[in-house]
Amino acid sequence: MGLEETLVIAMFASFMGLLLLGFPVAWALAGVGLLFAVIGSVLIQYFDADLWFTWAGTIGVLDARIYGIVANELMVALPLFIFMGIMLDRSGIAEKLMHSLVRVLGPLRGGYAITVVVVGILLAASTGIVGASVVLLGMLSLGPMMQAQYNKPLAVGTACSVGTLGILVPPSIMLVLMADRLGTSEASVGKLFMGALIPGLMLGAMYILYIVIASWLKKDLAPAPKHHDRLDGRAVWDLFLSVVPPLALIIAVLGSIFFGIATTTEASGVGAAGALLMALLSRRLNMTVLKDALYQTSRTTAFIFGIFIGATVFAAVLRGLGGDDVIRAAITGLPFGTTGILLTILLVTFLLGFFLDWVEITLIILPLVAPVVFSLGVEPVWFAILFALCLQTSFLTPPVGFALFYIKGVCPPEITTRHIYLGVLPFIALQLLGLALVFWFEPLATWLPNEIYGGP
Repeated sequence: MGLEETLVIAMFASFMGLLLLGFPVAWALAGVGLLFAVIGSVLIQYFDADLWFTWAGTIGVLDARIYGIVANELMVALPLFIFMGIMLDRSGIAEKLMHSLVRVLGPLRGGYAITVVVVGILLAASTGIVGASVVLLGMLSLGPMMQAQYNKPLAVGTACSVGTLGILVPPSIMLVLMADRLGTSEASVGKLFMGALIPGLMLGAMYILYIVIASWLKKDLAPAPKHHDRLDGRAVWDLFLSVVPPLALIIAVLGSIFFGIATTTEASGVGAAGALLMALLSRRLNMTVLKDALYQTSRTTAFIFGIFIGATVFAAVLRGLGGDDVIRAAITGLPFGTTGILLTILLVTFLLGFFLDWVEITLIILPLVAPVVFSLGVEPVWFAILFALCLQTSFLTPPVGFALFYIKGVCPPEITTRHIYLGVLPFIALQLLGLALVFWFEPLATWLPNEIYGGP
């Protein structure tokens, strides 16, 4: 093993070690990067190491790179989409939609769980904030499902897993970050939004199908409530009125992007204004709510950009030490064809999801493997959607599955951690099945972008 390989492995090992010791991600990334920049400089100056590393060419240009991140117009969409999701969470739209759907679907076996999936899909297409969606769905659904004597793992697994659709179904902040890190017009934000739409809706449909089949095979898994409101025209009308606001916002945001009326950044402004208007019309908007939404938006944005800057330091030093060449040689040297290499990358990404959040994987791993994958002739949008589907599982896989922590905080006392783990297992399997379907049937991810933006 050469010096470059040793340094690259040592960088990743040091980063993982600091994470396991509890250091914040942003500080661990930046700290490891600066430490190995010093090590590289010392090796060259005092030990005549055979490295291309230069201090001026890495650390010396970091100020320009970091400024390029914060000055990137596309990144303005991040806080606006985050604000949109938080304001929708405060507007009460989800509660109204949940109650209306329960009146319509409640009499069905598994109706409460199906309601959670439908509301979760609409939330995913309206907010894109996983934490808010998981907490909100858990608060609204777990109590009624426990009263209806639902199986505990099914109830908590449904609420937890459906909330993670927000990271995939557009508008998704993960897809915005991925488009920026991929750095190619062939995988723009608009194309990734279009590419993720069918797989995201497909996953939602698979969740509903699983609930229906499981409820039919095992009658006591999700029993129909013994007492429920009679379905009438009023219930259908209330459901229509509840669905219109989120659908209108979805059409305004995604439609303006897809039809070329607005850029992604401009569309995020439309979404933020629309969410603010909905909170006002629902009489939930006041200075306390607005102040809290702005605080949460600033906090989340600062968290993401902190990791962004730390990842920039880490990646710059890694490249300076020859990391790109090491990773390229490792990937292309695998004894497989293109399909085998792609499967290996997805497997490694899935395993990393047990220990890292999607932000770190997107900012560190994706820029390293994407150029190699593209050089093998892999379609960029297809690869990006496969990568996104793989990252979605990171919210549900312990020990660092954030959705598991979110749902635990709002669970009734009778639901234990064991119930949560058992509940998400079928949904992780469904996510992997969805990943396999997109892998073996590429048009699921590429047909819609090609139809809208043109392509082969």
